[in-house]
Amino acid sequence: MTSRDGRSRDPRRPGPSARPARGTPPRGGSQARSRQGGAGAQRRAPREVPPPRRPQVGGGARRPGGPAGPRPPASLLRRPFRRGNPRRRLNIAVTLMVVVLMVFAGRLVQIQAIDAPTYAAAAEDLRLTTIDIPTTRGDITDVNGNPLAMSVETRTVFVDPVEIRDDDRQRVIDELSERFGLDPAEVAEHVDARPSRYEVVAQDVPPRKWDEMAELGLQGVGALVDYKRVYPEETGAADLIGFTGADGQGLEGLEGVMDDTLAGEPGKQQVETGAGGVQIPMADGLAQEPVPGRDVRLTLDQDIQWHAQQALAERAEELGAQGGSAIVMRPTGEILAMTDYPTYDPADYGEYSAEDRANGAVAEAFEPGSTNKVITLAGALEEGLTTPETVYTVPYSTQIHDRTFKDDHFHPTQRLTLNGILAQSSNVGTIQVGQQLGRERLYAYLRDFGFGEPTGLDLPGENVGILSKPEDWWGTQLPSVSFGQGLSVNAMQMASVYATVANGGVRVEPTLVAGTVDGDGAFTPAEEPPSERVISEETADELALMLEAVTGEEGTAQAAQIPGYRVAGKTGTANRVDPDTGSYSGGGHTSTFVGFAPADDPELIVQVVLHNPQRDYYGGEAAAPVFTDIMSFALKTEKVQPTGTEPPNIRLFGDE
Repeated sequence: MTSRDGRSRDPRRPGPSARPARGTPPRGGSQARSRQGGAGAQRRAPREVPPPRRPQVGGGARRPGGPAGPRPPASLLRRPFRRGNPRRRLNIAVTLMVVVLMVFAGRLVQIQAIDAPTYAAAAEDLRLTTIDIPTTRGDITDVNGNPLAMSVETRTVFVDPVEIRDDDRQRVIDELSERFGLDPAEVAEHVDARPSRYEVVAQDVPPRKWDEMAELGLQGVGALVDYKRVYPEETGAADLIGFTGADGQGLEGLEGVMDDTLAGEPGKQQVETGAGGVQIPMADGLAQEPVPGRDVRLTLDQDIQWHAQQALAERAEELGAQGGSAIVMRPTGEILAMTDYPTYDPADYGEYSAEDRANGAVAEAFEPGSTNKVITLAGALEEGLTTPETVYTVPYSTQIHDRTFKDDHFHPTQRLTLNGILAQSSNVGTIQVGQQLGRERLYAYLRDFGFGEPTGLDLPGENVGILSKPEDWWGTQLPSVSFGQGLSVNAMQMASVYATVANGGVRVEPTLVAGTVDGDGAFTPAEEPPSERVISEETADELALMLEAVTGEEGTAQAAQIPGYRVAGKTGTANRVDPDTGSYSGGGHTSTFVGFAPADDPELIVQVVLHNPQRDYYGGEAAAPVFTDIMSFALKTEKVQPTGTEPPNIRLFGDE
């Protein structure tokens, strides 16, 4: 190794600045001075360096000038260092890249080939929406096919603000406003409602009016087919037919009860969904054809229905009655008319209260009064406890427990036959017959005639009335129930009682629906209603003669007579319970008359009820004239001819 002065020196010897090794005496004294002396000074001979020691395992002396610690094995010191093979690393990297690319390629194949339809459908679902296509709601008609409720085709006019050209904007506003009677400012809001693609401008537009608008060819103006429910005026059946809501679904009356049949099945259409979820009706989409609803044909006769409504309303207004109902039916249960007072306009139903819209013929329960006496007498006759000629001693009043029962008009004690008890409408005489029958059997006949249970019409809001079980009757309830107090019924239940008598003792469940008609005009009749014999035909014939005496010269309902026809029927006058006090005091009266004609060959039954008339509240005076009016018209409409027979001489008094 060469020093700065060009001299070579031993590499093992430390340089001038090196510190002496530990244990070596420092240079100094004469030796140091002689080294710095003149040229004749003698150099010091080099020091012999001992060979290095082999390191000892597990320890050993510290290496001079460095930290103590084990030295690596000699084999490692002697082994030359080798770098990794770059080709091998490259092969590994390439292999990994190939594997990753194969995974990506497989996934792409799965998405674009195997699962492509699924992803395409999902993407399409994001922008397409399925909507219902309105269908034609079935009509409700009378027995002759005359419409009582029908659907007419209309148009819902809309604008697509994005499609309207700027130079057509004002013209679109003007045309829509003038043709459909709209506020120009409101139309302008719809026209300027970008980015919306669908803005309804007018509804229930007649097709003819839309066709005239469409001829202008204005871009961005369109229409959808829709339907509107229409109720012909003055059908007199609003309380029975009911109405539909804005969405076309039946809400009340037969519209609600028969909704599944009338509604049909809407079609399905896919429409594109624009910004903000707005539907674009002009977009193409798959469509499923709608299935029209079926028409419902009723047993009603439109003419009889209308006349009954008019006669009822006129009499109710004349007497200042709170309400009323009228029913016309056949002995076999088919209802030809069912009217109510007051009524309403179904096209504007929101303007009327729920009470005004209720079908009182089934929703209003009342005490039947003397019209119930026919059941008491029917049970006694059927059980063989009495006969039409059996004579009873009938005073004006009778005391039972703590209550005094009286007839409606004062009379001395009379000898009346069973015929006379019914013709004179004697409460006291009927109580005597009821006591013969007993509460258990009387209750059984009331149930058999249909009291205390639904009529079977399934009309909304039906009130089945009140008929307590005989074990719950107190001391005076048997006499009260015998002549029509202490229980309640609706008008349809009572009409069905007299239909049973007119039908020879067989009760047929009342019916309103004759059948349905499909889109091809094919008629499907309704199922036959259930029927049950309640009394024998002999008993029914005896009752018919007894009821005919009610309208005779000695009866309480001479106002129910119809020239040329034999008429059977019964008056009814009952006290009404005051809802505020829970007593009869101040509650007013319910006046009824129910009967059939011709009495010897019954074809029609008419029931009339007037709630709380302010004058002439006796059934023979208030309700019987309405019966006569309606029955006369119905007999002519149905072309029922008089039988031409004369009524027999019916014995009413025991001394005759």
